[in-house]
Amino acid sequence: MKKSVFLSTLVATSVVAGAAFAGTLDDVKARGELICGSSSGLAGFGVPDANGVWSGFDVDLCRAVAAAIFGDATKVKFVATTGETRFTALASGEVDLLVRNSTWTFSRDNDLKLDFVAVNYYDGQGFMVKSDLGVGSAKELDGATVCIQTGTTTELNLADFFKQNNISYTPVTVADDSEAQRQYESGACDAFTTDASGLASTRAAMADPAAHIILPEIISKEPLGPVVRHGDNNWGDIVRWTYFAMLIAEEKGITKANIDEVLAATTDPEVKRLLGTEGEMGAMMGLDAAWAYNAIKAVGNYGEVFETNIGTSTPIGLARGLNALWSQGGLQYAPPVR
Repeated sequence: MKKSVFLSTLVATSVVAGAAFAGTLDDVKARGELICGSSSGLAGFGVPDANGVWSGFDVDLCRAVAAAIFGDATKVKFVATTGETRFTALASGEVDLLVRNSTWTFSRDNDLKLDFVAVNYYDGQGFMVKSDLGVGSAKELDGATVCIQTGTTTELNLADFFKQNNISYTPVTVADDSEAQRQYESGACDAFTTDASGLASTRAAMADPAAHIILPEIISKEPLGPVVRHGDNNWGDIVRWTYFAMLIAEEKGITKANIDEVLAATTDPEVKRLLGTEGEMGAMMGLDAAWAYNAIKAVGNYGEVFETNIGTSTPIGLARGLNALWSQGGLQYAPPVR
């Protein structure tokens, strides 16, 4: 009897494991492209140019996932979403994956039935004001009008901050970063609040960035990352491990430029497993053995993607900070490939 129960359980487990592949991955493969939800235009993170070609820190993660699946980073379609439409677009199946500076929270994880599979940017909410406003601290914004995107965690954080400091404000709600910038620059609001990375992006796109300052207060934790739907663990694994592959590549000194040299010469067992010359890592997720090689070859390691799109040498000008590797004092840490 015990053997029968065991065999029944084993069969059921095998059926469930097999069914895991019959989800988003199969849909994406059948379609021939990944559909990735992005922002409606946030410089450095996700924005289309005049020809409709998207680029950015979040965009490169989408391209890496496409490369891991197809061996071709161009097989991805980007859909612009706002703070209000992004999660509906994911839940409804309009997009396969959401990579849009979205904060991992309890309610989004549980109530919205979404899975945040990693944190690709550790952030926090801040405030930006015009230099001539004469304000040096967010605590000096009593009575201010504040531009804020609807459908975001920043709305609640803003209310909490002003309540805790016994000061008042008037919200000016906007749909996206572009509208926020227009309203803020036109004088419709005294301050603009969002993730500090978003403030840096918005300021960099202004005609005179030096005329605006980001105040010193960081009033929240904003772990931003890629999001998938509940119930498709295999798809979540693909996105998660594509991201981790980029982190491990940075740890191991693997870049777009040297990956072929590393592949030919490495004696590091983990690198061999990562790049597909040993083990069956890709097959475990329903992918080719070269899934990680293809992702890294297409966009580079995490550090390359960071520096190219939002790093200190770009107009966005963000330092690694918490987003440095764990070995360099940051929080970015990938589990081992074994």
